[in-house]
Order: sequence, then C-alpha cells, then structure tokens
Amino acid sequence: MSALLPVKDALDVVSGKWKLLILISIWEGNKHFREIERSIPRLTTKVLANELKLMEENHLITRTVINGFPVRTEYTATEYSKTLKKVMTELRDWGINHRKKVLGHS
Repeated sequence: MSALLPVKDALDVVSGKWKLLILISIWEGNKHFREIERSIPRLTTKVLANELKLMEENHLITRTVINGFPVRTEYTATEYSKTLKKVMTELRDWGINHRKKVLGHS
C-alpha cells in the first residue's frame, strides 16, 4: 500500500502551525484556554478556539465544562492523542538536528 493516503490523512489531522504546539501545551499541564493561549507566543484567541474545536472533533482532546462561579472549561489530552508521542519525539529530534545543521544553533 502506498504511504500517500495514510500520510495525507495524518496531516489532515495534525497539520497547520498550531495543533501540535497546542497538544504539547496540554500535555505539559495547561488545561484552561488562557493557559494554553499564554503558553504559545503569537497564537490568537480566534485561532486557538478554532483549533481546539477541530482537535476535539478528531478525538485528540476532550473539553469539559466545570460548573461553578465562574464556569470553567478544561481541555485534556485523550489516550488517542498519546499515540502521537513517538511521532512528536521524532519531530523534536529532527528539529534539534535541523537547527544545528541549517542555523548553526544548538
């Protein structure tokens, strides 16, 4: 089987500038909208709201509304999202090496 279709499907779910960064932020313990927003420079409120919705539709995160005053919303990573950890580790390692090779930084 060609890798084209499965890679396209995977990229459809995780592509874009923000989704993987948002997922890392949630994995690192940021559960509330503003915490996630503050943890990622240049991420706008509108884009974050849209990306969280798409990530929920793709079963990468769950959204829980906590009644109280004020009402709070928490985002948590699903077990399914954790299947991306190996891919993320490889991307991180590749990014470190790329930075050294192309930019001369460590």
